Amino acid sequence: MANSDTLEREQGRAFLPKFDANGLLTAVACHADSREVLMLAFMDDEALTRTRETGLAHFHSRSRGKLWCKGETSGHFLRVEDILVDCDQDALVLMVRPEGPACHTGAPSCFYRRLEGDVLVTVKD
Repeated sequence: MANSDTLEREQGRAFLPKFDANGLLTAVACHADSREVLMLAFMDDEALTRTRETGLAHFHSRSRGKLWCKGETSGHFLRVEDILVDCDQDALVLMVRPEGPACHTGAPSCFYRRLEGDVLVTVKD
């Protein structure tokens, strides 16, 4: 039987993000029109707050250990139109309008390769 916290998180109306032991939750950025998966990153409380305040996707850089706004150096911002929350509130889908490529490699999406056997093959547009 679910306790009241679980019930509220899974069936209630309150936004109660469930951060992991490192203070992070998973965020998947998808194109608002095509619904194509553009990138996956992590958000801490600060990144989530800044995203909601500014409408620009902010994430927590695990490698640098700090907040970053997607596009702050490249100019390829992700403008957030909608935030979808999963059932137990430990993952988000950001519906975004990209202002340029989403991937740091210059690809429109970070998911530009497919696994075929043991080989990565570039996905054709």
